Amino acid sequence: MSMSSAPHPFAIPDYRRYWLARFMAVIATMSMVVVIAWQVYDIARTDYGMSPKQAAFQLGLLGLVQFIPLALLTPVAGWAADRFERRRVAIFANMVDAGAALALGLLTYNDALNLPLLFLLAALHGVARVFVGPSMAAIAPNIVPPESLPRAIALGSIAWQSASVIGPAVGGLMYAQNAAGSYWMTVSLLVLSSIAISTVRPVYPPPMDEKKHPVRMMVEGMKYTWSERFLLGAITLDLFAVLLAGATALLPVYARDILHVGPDGLGQLRAAPAFGAAIVAIYLAFKPLKHNVGAKMLWAVVVFGIATIGFGYSHIIGEHLFGNAEIDWLDMGASMAVALSMLAILGAADMLSVYVRGSLVQLNTPDAMRGRVSSVSGLAISASNELGELQSGFAAALLGPVGAVVFGGAGAILITGIWAKLFPELKNARTFEPQFREAKEPRT
Repeated sequence: MSMSSAPHPFAIPDYRRYWLARFMAVIATMSMVVVIAWQVYDIARTDYGMSPKQAAFQLGLLGLVQFIPLALLTPVAGWAADRFERRRVAIFANMVDAGAALALGLLTYNDALNLPLLFLLAALHGVARVFVGPSMAAIAPNIVPPESLPRAIALGSIAWQSASVIGPAVGGLMYAQNAAGSYWMTVSLLVLSSIAISTVRPVYPPPMDEKKHPVRMMVEGMKYTWSERFLLGAITLDLFAVLLAGATALLPVYARDILHVGPDGLGQLRAAPAFGAAIVAIYLAFKPLKHNVGAKMLWAVVVFGIATIGFGYSHIIGEHLFGNAEIDWLDMGASMAVALSMLAILGAADMLSVYVRGSLVQLNTPDAMRGRVSSVSGLAISASNELGELQSGFAAALLGPVGAVVFGGAGAILITGIWAKLFPELKNARTFEPQFREAKEPRT
């Protein structure tokens, strides 16, 4: 069956329920992420009297405390997704995340939050994310035929990106009106997401060799990824590019002290990349890429880096070109409009890269290894995000927030050029289909 004649994923009831579950969960978690970041920066500035550079350093520490459980538990999460019924793993992770959100809501309502508590609960949020990622990623290939998977990934990205627009925007607005309200919404949506996942047919992984020790099976997933140059190149490209260009980590700094737009403005800034990504995801859902997919992925990362640099200088561009005058029809200053535009372009480019990489990685991985390979891929994504926040926080403490963002964007462009040379398999990937046909069983 060719990709053009494959059934549409939304024609499959299980996929529709899976899509809805993912949509609700991402709204919940993205709302929580933006509020936690604002609270860390704002509490550091007000309650602890820190300077912008010192408070930005706390945002870097926030990324670190979320990355530590990801680094420690990723092999366990991948093994769990390949060992247990995958819906149950996802539901368990959602409930852990809901517990963290409930605690944050109660502490916020009682004005009892401080930095240690925020870091502790952010780490618990990281634990939940490390388990939900591999289990949810491994469900989709089992409920749609392989020929429909690229389109299913694009539709899944629409769920992710559109929810990533709604979540931060609603979370920021709700926090500005009622600080604890955003957390109550998060808890409700995570519970509803778990109910939706439970209605999908059971997704059991292929039988495992019971004689193998779990640690050995975890190591096999890492070794398989390392031995497959195509998988290694695709996964590490995202790791190092986003690790350097972690502009979103410094959005609270831009919202509070550079663009002066407050928590509701922070919600808009956080939603802008997802808005651009959602537009691209919708386009790809109707017109999937068919040719020169590897080269397009690499150029998308270059555009990602350029847009990051543009965002770093957004306040300067707005003042230089428009005198930072108020744009009436947008109801915002010129600098804010430039910042949102650059972030939307950044998100659109990232979506194209994620779409190509996600399709190629899934189609190049046998089902028996999908949970473990997805966990390695998830670790790389989380490392690029959380360690990117750490890198951005440290760089901001040394270079200032603007210098840190611009440095990261330039680094992403440089990394893309290096990876194109180190992994020619990436730029030589012409279509999705050959990778699926050539998928190999894990080596013994």
